[in-house]
Amino acid sequence: MKTRRNFILNTGLTTFGLAVSNQLKGMAALLEHSNKYNGATVIATWNNHKAALAAWQVLEAHGLAIDAVEAGARVPEADPLDTSVGYGGYPDRDGNVTLDASIMDHMGNAGGVMFLEGIMHPISVARRVMEKTPHVFLVGAGAKGFALAEGFKEENLLTPVAEKAWKEWLKKSEYQPKINVERHDTIGILAQDHNRDLSGACTTSGLAFKMKGRVGDSPIIGAGLYVDNQVGAATATGLGEAVIKKVGSFSIVEMMRNGKGPQKACEAAIKRLLDLKGYKDLQVGYIAINKQGEIGGYSLQPGFQYIVARQGKLELINANSYIKP
Repeated sequence: MKTRRNFILNTGLTTFGLAVSNQLKGMAALLEHSNKYNGATVIATWNNHKAALAAWQVLEAHGLAIDAVEAGARVPEADPLDTSVGYGGYPDRDGNVTLDASIMDHMGNAGGVMFLEGIMHPISVARRVMEKTPHVFLVGAGAKGFALAEGFKEENLLTPVAEKAWKEWLKKSEYQPKINVERHDTIGILAQDHNRDLSGACTTSGLAFKMKGRVGDSPIIGAGLYVDNQVGAATATGLGEAVIKKVGSFSIVEMMRNGKGPQKACEAAIKRLLDLKGYKDLQVGYIAINKQGEIGGYSLQPGFQYIVARQGKLELINANSYIKP
């Protein structure tokens, strides 16, 4: 049985306070009057409640799923306190913040950027790649040059907090991915709009203190993200190398195509990790949604959470896991 923390609170509290509880009350108030959009759903990895709300507000205004997932992903990208996504993300072992992102719409279009430096919103650059170029991926200096030509501003993404953590890491320079660091990681976000169309986005700063040039699953279509509007969508978080080896998100969508529900498909995809060497020392979490609006989430290790916004509710769900607590 999943443990759910429901954030539906007093609808009269419409302003955001400084305290977290007041902030969540305000979010709930914005959601409460939108029950009429029964088909609209947002599902995102981890406790990304601000991102889920931003995406939901787009759907509430009869916006498209692709606009919703981009709006949601941009929230943690601009959060200096989120050390695993965008601005504030921990750097590689050379002290450089490098970002990866991908996006897919309901028509099967896709865009991604890898090893992007100095641009706060890689998800928006990925969307421009999807919409304005004949390509799917742009990488490194090419991605940055494209972003600047499109009017994106170059910024220093290394915050004092992240720089301090990097300098502390340099003392021993021990590299070992940690499971559920601060209970957040890559944000993957999926949405179904009032037309029942699906879209998805995935964005990250990658593993902290990674080797220069390392790219994980997040920007790779089929690994960190996959959308098929006739079937469903899935996205991943956790150790990207493991997800890539199993083409995780694509496998989940294909299992849904063959009749599995989102929950069972996520569970089956996790079980495919068990033949990887050292699987007990890594974490992967998946979330999925099908065309009927059914959702699912599952992880290899305990501790993974995902958040859902739909039918007037914002719920944080503690996912079940293959390895038990």
